[in-house]
This record gives sequence, C-alpha cells and structure tokens, in this order.
Amino acid sequence: MIEQYNLLEVEKLSLGFGGGNGLLRSQPAMILRDVSFTIGQGEIIGLVGESGSGKSTIGKAVLKLLKAQEGRIRFDGVDISDLSEHDMRPLRREMQIVFQDPYSSLDPRQTVRGILSDALDIHRLHTGTAREPRLVELLDMVGLRREFLDRYPHEFSGGQRQRIGIARAMSVEPRLIVADEPVSALDVSIQAQVINLIARLRDQTGVSVLFISHDLSVVRFISDRIIVLYLGKIMEVGPADLVHHAPLHPYSKALVSAEPRLDQKSSRIRLTGDIPSPLKPPSGCVFRTRCPFALPACAEGVPELREVAPGRSKACIRDDIDMETAA
Repeated sequence: MIEQYNLLEVEKLSLGFGGGNGLLRSQPAMILRDVSFTIGQGEIIGLVGESGSGKSTIGKAVLKLLKAQEGRIRFDGVDISDLSEHDMRPLRREMQIVFQDPYSSLDPRQTVRGILSDALDIHRLHTGTAREPRLVELLDMVGLRREFLDRYPHEFSGGQRQRIGIARAMSVEPRLIVADEPVSALDVSIQAQVINLIARLRDQTGVSVLFISHDLSVVRFISDRIIVLYLGKIMEVGPADLVHHAPLHPYSKALVSAEPRLDQKSSRIRLTGDIPSPLKPPSGCVFRTRCPFALPACAEGVPELREVAPGRSKACIRDDIDMETAA
C-alpha cells in the first residue's frame, strides 16, 4: 500500500481584483481571504459554496491561472507561488482543468481527434504510430466509441461533450485535476454518470481532484473531504459524510437543511438576504449578517479556522449551536 501524502498544499491564500490609486476605489475587492487546505495524493476534495463565494477563483489560483497577492502554493513539495509562466510549463502537464460549460470549452472547428491531439502535441506525448491507439484509449476511458474521433463538438450531447473535456484533461496523465462545476450545466441523470466517471478515473489512475460545486449533495457523493466556502473564507472542513450528516458551522447547517428531504422532521434554516459584496465585507465573521445564530461578539474579530475534532475544523466562535433553536 502506497502511503498517502499531500500533493497540494495551499497556505493563507489571499486574492483580490481591482484597486489602485483611482478615485473610485483604492482597495482591491478581496475574493479570497487566508484560504488554507491540502489535497492528498489520490484524494477527491469537494469545494462547495454559493455563487460568488470564490470557488472557481480558488481553482484558477491553484493552477496559477490567477496570481494571488498573498499566500503560498506547494505542489508535490515544490513552492510554485512565484514561478514564472515559463517555469510553470513543465508542471502544466501535472495540473489540468475540466471546465463548467461543455459547450464553450471545446473548439467547434476541431474534431475530437484534433482536440485530444493538441494536448499530446504540446507535451510531445504518444507521437507517431503510438498516437492513434492512445486516442482510442482515451475515448474508451470516458465511455465513448472510436468512431467519435472524427466528429465535431456540435454532433454530441452535453454529457458527451463533458466526457470529451475529461478525456482531454486525462490525456497528459495529470496528477491533479480541478473540476470546476463540471456537472452544473448537465441534466440530473447525466450528472450522475459524469460524477461516477470522475470517481472511477480517480480509482484507476490515482489522480487527485478538486471538485467544485454549489450542490452539497453532489459534492458529498463524490468527495473524501468537503471544504465549505463563504465569501472567500473557509467555514468548515471535514470528512464528506460527517459534514453532510453532522455539520458544525452555521453556514454548513443551512446548506444541509436546504436540501430537499423526505423526512419532514428536519428543521430548515432560512438565510435572509444575499451574499455580501466583497467590496464591503462584514466586520468580524463574514457570515454573521445572515447567520441566525450570530452574537454581538461575532462582529468583533475574524474567527480562525480551528480544529474542533480529529480531522474536522470550523471558523466559528460558538460551540453550542443547536439546529432546532436559532438565536
């Protein structure tokens, strides 16, 4: 048995947009604030939160598609935080992405053969007579047939297009994949197929996955651990089943309670208002303005993400929250 280690380590990552010395705004809008987490070799980490919470920004920052203002990113023990684009090129093969929209993420002018071959050409993999067997292998890996190689994206359904996107990501044998809401644009029945495909590829290849979604039930199904994000801050981290069945943070509780359930005995925590603007985040805990359990002390300081049980952490000053009784 291979001992698991942290393939990716993110430490106190902060990232903002805008700013400068203009008259309209002098400070950047901070999308991420002191984000820290790890992804183990062969581990699937689910990243869940509302739209605007910064989930996709984390994925792009991890891949160095966006430059963070503060914090460190280590990949396989190497600090890549300040690497130039030139120095990052050898690592691009190791870190791939599956995009949210299977319709716009594929070049409509290329056949599947060309789409998959581009990545292999860039990294000089499976050249010459080895190319065709590799292309067939990739399609088989994602459940598509050989004759699809010479078809164009518009000839496929959304689920089939996403399978092609996954095949493209897997073509260079990466060690980490960022799956940025890969099923949100698909029908529910197709979502399950794509989720099962990603889980199977992890089992077969040992690839690590950062799976981003706004749907906690989807994330819980595929993930080993779950990270709950709100307005650029991590609210809770823990094993998937425990976060889903026994959430610790008020925001996690609200997400769980919002899921459709046959059991009508479970209480629903209703959040009022919208997620605040990153231009003017609340003082103290960023969730306090919508939290039904908030105390006056919640406005005074930013709660640290602290371990409250083995493998479980939360960023909340309260330890006495009962889901049945809101403050």
